[in-house]
Amino acid sequence: MRQRTLGERSIGAIGLGAMPLSVEGRPDPGAALTTLHAAIDAGVTLLDTADSYHWHADEVGHNERLIARALADRSPADRAHVLVATKGGRGRPGDGSWTVDGRPEHLRRTAEDSLRRLGVAAIALYQLHKPDPLVPWAESVGALRELLDAGKIRAAGISNVDERQILTAREILGPGLVSVQNRFSPADRGSLPQLRLAERLGLAFLPWSPLGGLARSVLDDPADGAPARTAFHRVAEARGVSPQQVGLAWLLALSPTVVPIPGARRPASIRDSAAAAGLVLDADELAALNGPFADSETRPQTDATYPAAPAIPAASASRR
Repeated sequence: MRQRTLGERSIGAIGLGAMPLSVEGRPDPGAALTTLHAAIDAGVTLLDTADSYHWHADEVGHNERLIARALADRSPADRAHVLVATKGGRGRPGDGSWTVDGRPEHLRRTAEDSLRRLGVAAIALYQLHKPDPLVPWAESVGALRELLDAGKIRAAGISNVDERQILTAREILGPGLVSVQNRFSPADRGSLPQLRLAERLGLAFLPWSPLGGLARSVLDDPADGAPARTAFHRVAEARGVSPQQVGLAWLLALSPTVVPIPGARRPASIRDSAAAAGLVLDADELAALNGPFADSETRPQTDATYPAAPAIPAASASRR
């Protein structure tokens, strides 16, 4: 698979968002493990999880344990190439709702719990799941600084953030900050400013829910009442591929820092998504897909390494 960079690691250009394997509507454990193995066999080396990816209140860390079990079945060489990124700062009481807890003491404790569940010496990438409106942002990020300094995590990321929060995190974490994970898809392009800022800072941008607006049924059965066909579906039909592949290839063309993390419940789904790494769209196709965004902000990019911004000295943990 085509490679991209996350911090000091080279990873496949398409990752896997593992949440669907553990939340409502999840497959049985055997099928979930088969999907994880299919992802690795397809060249996926970034597995994105979180302690809050579970269904019932008494199974915190379900998704992390599932990934650890899948990796235990692989060879040492496979395990060495896979980067598991997890997140802390959200919770699920078991009633379908989500909570937010960005208190430093909570983040330190949940990181330790994730470390044990994953069975690793240090978490490769630990991400703050969402800003907590009741906790100063610098205090939450300061907990990541402490985890970095203690060697509990190798790199830090932030999720669901605005530009100001990215800059503050960069100031506190310095080169320890390697990624930004925000919602971004053909149907939701609101985080384009954050994507461009991440690009300028040399940070990986990990779009979650990257397939928004690309339901396969629109292409397979455009019945009355189905969502309107889009340029993504027309390009897919001409190319003989799924609209999901076209959507992921479009995301990859936006910037060399983009690493989409589509979800999957079935092996066929992640195999199809992984194939997008080999789909290169031409200028006319990109112009059609960009639509009203067809300006310098959605310019095609090469996979050349984007020059990193000058390093900002890391602040001490006492900055919290």
